[in-house]
Order: sequence, then structure tokens, then C-alpha cells
Amino acid sequence: MKKLTLEEVAKLAGVSRATVSRVINNPASVSPDFRSRVQKVIDETGYRPNLAARTLASRRSQTIGLIIPSVTQSVFGDPYFAVLIEGISRACNLHDFTLALFLFHSEDESHRVYERALSTGLLDGLIVAADKIIDPLIPQLIARQILAVYVGRPPDVSQTSYVDVDNISGSFLAVSHLLRLGYQRIATISGPQDSAVGIDRRAGYVKALKQRGREIDESLVVEGDFCRDGGYTAMRQLLSQEPDAVFAASDTMAFGAIQAIREAGLKVPDDIAIVGFDDLPLAAQCDPPLTTIRQPVRRNGMLAVETLIEMLETAPHPPRHIVLPTELIIRSSCGALTR
Repeated sequence: MKKLTLEEVAKLAGVSRATVSRVINNPASVSPDFRSRVQKVIDETGYRPNLAARTLASRRSQTIGLIIPSVTQSVFGDPYFAVLIEGISRACNLHDFTLALFLFHSEDESHRVYERALSTGLLDGLIVAADKIIDPLIPQLIARQILAVYVGRPPDVSQTSYVDVDNISGSFLAVSHLLRLGYQRIATISGPQDSAVGIDRRAGYVKALKQRGREIDESLVVEGDFCRDGGYTAMRQLLSQEPDAVFAASDTMAFGAIQAIREAGLKVPDDIAIVGFDDLPLAAQCDPPLTTIRQPVRRNGMLAVETLIEMLETAPHPPRHIVLPTELIIRSSCGALTR
């Protein structure tokens, strides 16, 4: 069957071309009778709208870009991103948007990828996974008036929209739990200190200790990179300081820390307790199951898309800041009894 035009669909349905267009683009504006007649023809003929023509008419491409400012190896090696992308793609599908993913294999390549994403002209907006305190994307997005929503708190919140969780409160919950259980030498494998999330999760660790009148022992604070290898390396460094508990600022780093503890001939939680952050699907399945701070990673991604779509449909659109709560999930990687 040849590809039908809008006019031919209108003729078969016995309605005007404008009515067919409204059924496709704004069905609520068409009476049920006309809508039913047009939909019947569409279903029977397999008609598909001309996307290019719709884009020209509406000035919308129904395409959202996703930029993750990390090299490809990190993106596909970190289960956090898999859950985040799942939430973003699910929301795009629910709202009939196409998702375009922009990735790079090296830092040198990142500038070309950013430029391609910003200059394509085919995106309605961008979702950006917040990463660095110094983010070269933000001034470019503002200068080019490109709508964007960050997942995670970006460095400049005055002109940017974001969806995030309360990272300080979450890490405070984690360390407070260890303190209640009676642990004395509580270490942390923090996130990188050139990222807002890394800074905030370390701040929650410090806040919990100070609230209990504890001094901060810098030998028990080691910076990680949110990757499994980073958690493994940091834990090997911490072992010489003989901590009895560790707060890892991500589940992925916690998994690496558990591996290092085992290789040292020690047990979790008998010798060293571990608490993570994220509550990724693997957290409940690892051995032992990981006590962690649950953040709604999938929901964060969905909310970022929904927020971007709302901004596309309303004007003006001042920056929107959404901060979600976290939850302590207690499993067996911490001792169950107060020491």
C-alpha cells in the first residue's frame, strides 16, 4: 500500500484535513464522532504522520537529548546509570518523545559531543546528569537558550532546573545509623570533591559525627570516584587505619570496598560494617545484603523528563528545583546489635 497523505486520510474519513491534523496533534479538541472516524481510517490503513512536516509545523521535534558527562566506560560500568537511563527512557516513551543519547569515549572528545548536542537544532531540550562543580555546559545552555533539566544539583542553580535528592540528609542518616549501633572508627569513601553530590555526601558524614561530639579523623576520609575500582582502592588504603565501619558514598563503591575487605581476610560486618548510598538492585543481592540509603534513581530520571516537558509547554518557565527525600534501608552489612 502506498503511503497516504493527510488529505487522503481526510477524504476516506469524510472530514477536513484540519480535523485529521487535530486528531493527530490534539485529539481532545475534536468531537468523539470525528475522532473515531479518523482513528478508524488510521488503524485500517496504517497511516503514519510525516514527522518532518509535523516538526516544521509545530517547531517541535519530540526529541530529548541526554548528556552524561562521563566517559562511556564509566557510564556502562556503573549500574546507577542503567537505572537512571531506564527511568528517562520510560518517561520519554510514555510521553511519545524520542531519546537521543550523547556519549564520549575520552575527555578530549567531550567538547565535540557537547557542541553536536547543542547545535543540532533537532532537540526540544536536554537532560544532563550533573557531574562537575565547574560545568562548561551551563553557560552554553543559557547563552543558546536551550531548555535543560539536570539530574543532580548543578553548580549554578539560579538559572538552571534540576531534580535531586537531599544528599546531606541521606548521608547523615547512614552515619547516624552506624553511630547508634556503637561503631567508633567510622570511615568514609567519599565521592569526588569536584562534584556537588560528592561534597554533600561528605558534609552529611561530618555533620553526623559532629552532632555526636566526635572529632573528624582525616585519616578515615578517603576520596573515591563512584566506581567499583575506586571503592576497592580507597578501602585498601583505609584498612591500615583499622576502621570498624565505613560509609561509602555510593553502592558501587561499597561493592568494591567489600571485595577489598574480603581479600584482606576480614568479614563484613563482623570486622567492618558497610553502608552504601543509592539502593541499586544489586544492593539486596550482594553478600552480605547491603545496608544503604535509598534514593529514587529511576523516579529522578522520570521526573527530569516530566519537568522538561512541562517547561516546553509553559512560558515563561523559571528554573524549577525538585529535591526528593531519601530513606535508610537496613540489611545485614551492619551488625544488628549495639556494641
